[in-house]
Amino acid sequence: MSQFLRLVLCSALLCAVSFGQKSAKTVEIIPPTGYHAPELQDSPELRTLLNNAVGEVLNSYPAGGFKSEEIAATLIDLRDPKNLRWADFRGDQPIYPASVVKLFYLAALEQQLQDGKVKSTPELMRGVKDMIVDSSNEATQYILDVLTDTSSGAELPQTDFEKWQYKRNRVNRYYSSMGFTKINVNQKTFCEDAYGIEQQSRNYKGQNRNMLTTNATARLLAEIALGRAVNAERSAQMMELLKRDPFKESKDPDNQSTGFTGKMLIDKKITDAKLWSKAGWTSKSRHDTAYVETADGLKFVLVIFTENHASDREPIPSIAGKIIDGFRMR
Repeated sequence: MSQFLRLVLCSALLCAVSFGQKSAKTVEIIPPTGYHAPELQDSPELRTLLNNAVGEVLNSYPAGGFKSEEIAATLIDLRDPKNLRWADFRGDQPIYPASVVKLFYLAALEQQLQDGKVKSTPELMRGVKDMIVDSSNEATQYILDVLTDTSSGAELPQTDFEKWQYKRNRVNRYYSSMGFTKINVNQKTFCEDAYGIEQQSRNYKGQNRNMLTTNATARLLAEIALGRAVNAERSAQMMELLKRDPFKESKDPDNQSTGFTGKMLIDKKITDAKLWSKAGWTSKSRHDTAYVETADGLKFVLVIFTENHASDREPIPSIAGKIIDGFRMR
């Protein structure tokens, strides 16, 4: 072998090793330096309020018409950022989140943008907006590709698939490093179904589908609302995308602004309230993740997931209404 060829091969090997050494730092999603999970104080008062609100709605149905195992909810009081009180109803139960998972992809992407590991382009910002504002599944597929450096396609041999799946789990590793538990955020959202490697990633029978708890979801939205997700500037940008106007006329009963928690504000004519939210719904599920501020000083995150009642548009706003009434009575 010539000396020149040896030099070329050695240089290539050094480059490969160097790339391997820095790849984790350059592509992994890393929490901000000094990040600490929010301290949430369990509140018996809020637990009674939430349990009563959920119970009243369930009891309004015929016996067995709406089972307790078909709903989960988490409530966080944000009026005192230094003393966050919270309560949940089955809040640690993993549930298929539908489009609510897009909130987790948004926050992860903002972290990558902040760290300079992803470059902001007009096309990327178009995708982010469509993912959150319009809840576009196609946009979400694009954003997850960007986050994880993976793409859809044909099934792969096991060894190649494991490498692909490790990359796809990048968002999971990010949230795990911040103490989020019982969640899985590594799948694209589809209008119909997944095919090829995407179905392979789900383990064909859905065993690896996205899963969230209302506790984890409420925590993330609370961090965004408090300006603690990535940083204050990035949190404000996320809040702008999540901002809803429930009093803007819409003929779509599943509009994120008017068909979920926003419906409560409409029904109660609370025109001076502010709403930020991310809804999700399928043929079997109906969920909402909402942050509400009212003119009389209420500030709370309320996350409600319902299953097997996708076409029932009353439970979520009904529970939200009872929460507001309960707050105001105290």
